[in-house]
Amino acid sequence: MVGRPFQPGQSGNPAGRPKSKPFADALRAALKDVGDDAEALKTVANALVVKARTGDVAAIKEIADRLDGKVPQGLIGGDEEDPEIKVSWLARS
Repeated sequence: MVGRPFQPGQSGNPAGRPKSKPFADALRAALKDVGDDAEALKTVANALVVKARTGDVAAIKEIADRLDGKVPQGLIGGDEEDPEIKVSWLARS
């Protein structure tokens, strides 16, 4: 069978895409190398707070996201001043 190496219904990758997260793995390894994980995380958290206190917007956002959760995406169409949403269906011929 040319061009189709697998039988119908047979996956070429039955295990799926690997669930690895290389950046997260590298970060965990770096924190482990520093020493006790709790102390290393406290050092990182303190550095983030220091940056936020200097006005670093990214650091402020990161702290707010971690403490309050990320702000959800706003939806259009819930208020009177929002533009009207129109849905139309196209007929198939």
